[in-house]
Amino acid sequence: MGDPIEHQPDPVTVRLAERLAALRTERGWSLDELARRAEVSRSTLSRLERAEISPTAALLGRLCAAHGRTMSRLLAEVEAEPPQLVRAAEQAVWRDPDAGFTRRAVSPPHPGLRGEVVHGELRPGADIAYQDPPVPGLEQHVWVLEGVLELTVDATAHRLAAGDCLRFRLWGSTRFRCPGPDPVRYAVLVVLP
Repeated sequence: MGDPIEHQPDPVTVRLAERLAALRTERGWSLDELARRAEVSRSTLSRLERAEISPTAALLGRLCAAHGRTMSRLLAEVEAEPPQLVRAAEQAVWRDPDAGFTRRAVSPPHPGLRGEVVHGELRPGADIAYQDPPVPGLEQHVWVLEGVLELTVDATAHRLAAGDCLRFRLWGSTRFRCPGPDPVRYAVLVVLP
């Protein structure tokens, strides 16, 4: 899963910590209950909710699955109301340097709309696995823009090259891997069920 990243909290990390704590409270879950559901230690969750650490992609994926949210939706909830037009320079970028993953919210989620567009980039050797879908039945279209992506969906492996697009409904685990030697850049269209 990767170790959380210790740092001085930036404003987004602080808002993310507050939102994660609020989601847990809204459900009436204790830290122990969320730890059990997300398969994350109680101490890690406590430090995360106090903004002492920033979550890795894998940890955030587990929390999103426990809360039934896509990563995009959770990250959008900690940002201000997104504008209708999102200029490239204003798109929210989230990085997990240890995992070698960069995620850009090209078209962030918005209440009342079911779709969003995400741009992902993995460095060579990056390997990110998500145990459960954030929302069962989530529709995704993954379009490789540059490089090669090995994408495993519900135990079926796919090797995608530039220009290839894989579409699916997500019911189980996924794994995104960049076999190298170059980074892979891809776009994901996410449609909520």
